[in-house]
Amino acid sequence: MDGKETEYFVRRDVLDELRLDEVAQKGSWSSKPSLSEQVKDSLRCSLPKVKRIILTWIPVLGWLPRYSIRENALGDLISGCSVGIMHLPQGMAYALLASLRPVYGLYTSLFPVLVYFIFGTSRHISVGTFAVLSIMVGSVTERLAPDSEFMVNGTNGTAGLDIDARDAERVKVACALTLLSGIFQILLGVVRFGFVVTYLSEPLVRGYTTGSACHVCVSQLKYLFGVKPSRFSGPFSLIYTLVDLCSLLPQTRVPELVVSLVALAVLIVVKEINACYRHKLPLPLPIELVVVSPPWLLTLFCSDCVLENKYYIDVVGEIPSGIKAPRVPDASLFSQVVGDAFAVAIVGYAINISLGKTFGLKHGYKVDSNQELVALGLSNTVGGFFQCYSVTSSLSRSLVQESTGGKTQVAGVISSIIVLITVLKIGALFEDLPKAVLSCIVFVNLKGMFKQFMDVAVLWKTNKVDLLVWLVTFVSTVLFNLDLGLAISVGFSMLTVIFRTQLPRYSILGNVPGTDVYLDTEIYREAKEIPGIKIFRSSTTIYYTNADMYLEALQEKSGIEIGKLLTAKKKHDAKQKRMQEKEKKKAKKEAKNQLFMSNGSCSLKGSEMNNGKISAGTKGESAANGGALSLTQTAVNGFGKGQANWAYQPDTSVSDTDSDTGCHGDGGSIPQPSREGDGGENAKTRGSGTHSVILDVSTTSFVDTVTVKTLKNIFTDFGEVDLDIYLAGCQACVVAQLEAAGFFSDSIPKSRLFVTVHDAVLHVLAKTGQTDFVIVNDCTTSSHHK
Repeated sequence: MDGKETEYFVRRDVLDELRLDEVAQKGSWSSKPSLSEQVKDSLRCSLPKVKRIILTWIPVLGWLPRYSIRENALGDLISGCSVGIMHLPQGMAYALLASLRPVYGLYTSLFPVLVYFIFGTSRHISVGTFAVLSIMVGSVTERLAPDSEFMVNGTNGTAGLDIDARDAERVKVACALTLLSGIFQILLGVVRFGFVVTYLSEPLVRGYTTGSACHVCVSQLKYLFGVKPSRFSGPFSLIYTLVDLCSLLPQTRVPELVVSLVALAVLIVVKEINACYRHKLPLPLPIELVVVSPPWLLTLFCSDCVLENKYYIDVVGEIPSGIKAPRVPDASLFSQVVGDAFAVAIVGYAINISLGKTFGLKHGYKVDSNQELVALGLSNTVGGFFQCYSVTSSLSRSLVQESTGGKTQVAGVISSIIVLITVLKIGALFEDLPKAVLSCIVFVNLKGMFKQFMDVAVLWKTNKVDLLVWLVTFVSTVLFNLDLGLAISVGFSMLTVIFRTQLPRYSILGNVPGTDVYLDTEIYREAKEIPGIKIFRSSTTIYYTNADMYLEALQEKSGIEIGKLLTAKKKHDAKQKRMQEKEKKKAKKEAKNQLFMSNGSCSLKGSEMNNGKISAGTKGESAANGGALSLTQTAVNGFGKGQANWAYQPDTSVSDTDSDTGCHGDGGSIPQPSREGDGGENAKTRGSGTHSVILDVSTTSFVDTVTVKTLKNIFTDFGEVDLDIYLAGCQACVVAQLEAAGFFSDSIPKSRLFVTVHDAVLHVLAKTGQTDFVIVNDCTTSSHHK
């Protein structure tokens, strides 16, 4: 455009709602079928419809037959091997977070992945164990199956812990929790309730996962130092655990601390190398598999030593070979875990869909939010029968699956095969693996979550309300545990939405000279108020929570206190009525005197006196009427709050051709008052300052009964003090809702509703007799430049 601004010129009639319906030919042109037709169509069965339904519910049937071996096989193979290698240490490590034996983490990395392969719609996410869900499951298993319930008397009279019975009970609790959370997810997906996750905003999810990372970190410290702190539950349990850990630090086991420090150093260094050279390395170095491999342990320690007996290091323990037969979870536990199951279902889905949509947007395919609910629910439901606990997608594994060339969920199947081989054949090799090494793996994988602390600085600069949501979520999660923290976070997030709608920005709009643009006069210097007209706008929808504040802000911003004006008018009407009654009584009395005098000798003189009194009474009545007009005019101006709009008073010293904007051509911008037309209604309007109020409701997306009643009251009350009210910018759906609510009537016709603010302004100017001004578009304002 060579630096030139684009201009446009429009010539049309002023459009109110009635004229708009005529010009735009308002009608129902939608081709949407009726309800009966929709029901008939849903009951009609055909082969294409059945095929479409099957492909919707079982997506693998849609893409697997078209799978290209040449394009996808190699990438999926490499990606699947890489992710499978990550599943092994992460599965065992995260099982400790769930207070389960490591082998159940391997089961969780196997069966749910296969189910998601069939029903999932994302091609790149890696479903399986995840730290946040693991710690949520662990809080439930420890609450319902604490160590104190499995203490038994030893042979020498000392109390001991029945570990096998405790672990068996915790597996039952975890499976029941997983099955119930899966059922919740399936039900939400079937009823197309996938949008529920939208109520978990990104700041809330990131603050929650950061707080959960703190719980994960604290829960693993006991393995790093080799101590056994007391178990705490409920609010402030994290604080109590930290205090107890600090008191037990003198009892730290040096061998476990050495193993932890070495493992941490190796993991951190190699992870950083992978991050720095990720574009050059064909595959990330599988350092997690290296640190858990038996050769590494045998190199560090003598091959003939047994870690658990000689160095008193807590190890993984027995990992049975093979897969256990499916077993129905204990439904009697549902009533005790129902709340936790719903929280696990929502959090797991929120993490899963956020990652799925991120990769879908990056690679150009659609991720069905409702089908993702069903797929994740089926993964958890089936997993509950195979001694698995709740799953979701992992960011670290998903990034590896995508970065190593994975194209489809075939990579997930390959990773499951690696886990299956481990469970069947080589699981026993990990029995002497120190739990401290698994804890180090957990610590290093929390890096991404702890980096979310940087959100605080970013949100401080961008959005203070989102920062408050993040901080409240983080603090409540840390202090009040994961379940209660999530409830507090969601409640607070909802409150911020309510407060935002209850505390909108209210503005008085002014015209930018030479344009049909109306802006906030407090923000834009060139936006000038139009004499005699107040244009009021709210930044949000008007509904029952802010309707009263809308009315108060209208009076405050416009400087019109309707209550005082109505009170003054009522007082004046009452006073006028009293004066009229007094005059009537006086007239009756004078009539009686006249009749009495006419019967006497002084009838002529009495008649003259009566005529004089009657004349005086008539004069007094006229004065009273004149006083009424003066009081009405004074009331409208005398009780206004805010700045008086004196600019509307006509200035006879200004020529008709004067203009403040330098406009030229066929007219001017928003007109200054004319010096002519001072008679009749126009003269009355000018004597009262503001004569018209335009409500810009373009930001309103719906109206409720309270809104309709409020708008009716505004029209009625302002009309009683001779102020005209107009609506501008109503959306079609809002107009339909107003019609259904019976808003329009003889006193509030549709002619009071205009398409734009500019249409309403032009109508008011024409109505007040200022027809000698027109709007100019080809003028140069002070801010205009080429």
